[in-house]
Amino acid sequence: MHDIKNNRIFLKKIELPNFSIDDIYIGAKVTILSRVMKVTDYADVRTRNRFSETRGRTFAMIKPHAYANIGKILDEVSAAGFEVSKLKMSKFNNNSVREFYQEHVDKPFFPNLAQAMTADVTIGMELVANDAIKKWRSFIGPTNTANAKTEAPKSIRAKFGVDGTLNAVHGADSAASHDRETDIWFGGMPAQRLMKTTAVLNNCSLLIIKPHIVKEGLAGQIIDMIFEAGLEISAMEMFNLSRPVVEEFFDVYKGVLPEYLPLIEHMSNGPIIALEVRQEDVVGRLRELCGPHDPEIAKHLRPNSIR
Repeated sequence: MHDIKNNRIFLKKIELPNFSIDDIYIGAKVTILSRVMKVTDYADVRTRNRFSETRGRTFAMIKPHAYANIGKILDEVSAAGFEVSKLKMSKFNNNSVREFYQEHVDKPFFPNLAQAMTADVTIGMELVANDAIKKWRSFIGPTNTANAKTEAPKSIRAKFGVDGTLNAVHGADSAASHDRETDIWFGGMPAQRLMKTTAVLNNCSLLIIKPHIVKEGLAGQIIDMIFEAGLEISAMEMFNLSRPVVEEFFDVYKGVLPEYLPLIEHMSNGPIIALEVRQEDVVGRLRELCGPHDPEIAKHLRPNSIR
């Protein structure tokens, strides 16, 4: 691997025990020796032909009315074999909903659609799987929930939808739609993005879902536990953290926590999901929900805690 900026070899052939070939696809962010790198293109045609078929991408959304079912829908996503490569909670306004649904603006149903989509927060995701666009569209079921319940009773829309507008989820219908919708949701610098974070940074606390939980597809279970505890999730986003950022974040534990170095290594070795959680006495309630730092102790003292 060649470092273009410094014009020197950065990485020769080495073994990376926590790294898998499945982690490599266009748009993926991978951490190698503390550096977060984004995969932007294939090196040659042979590689493109091989991986473009098996590591396809699509854009998906969990709609506002399905907010209470975010965790359950993420469980469904994982169980169906999709990998979440990008995720962010945002909220449509009158301008952004018209931009996102520009092909529907002049249609009779658009006012109801716009009202539904601006009612509350939305989760935008990029999903990775073999033939992802077709697989996701099939998995979520027909647009109208009544039809979904009849034709595809195990689909997401059949389980969590209400009608043709409040149908729980959205899926890109083509590669061009994936590119456009992903760019709207995640493209550009944060300050210039059309779809911004919903973080309020007031009367809140932070919960981080660690890389091993994200990779194992268990994030939905933790989100369900947060809701069941009566807490509100006001913001959510997936990040890949470099080692320097992780070291700065956990600096207070340096020399105090025996597992400090393994923790730093783990947190910089895959995506995390950061959640802003709100409610009265949120810090105390969230720490109680998480349980003791050591999972073995948590199993004895707080068996119903997340840890």
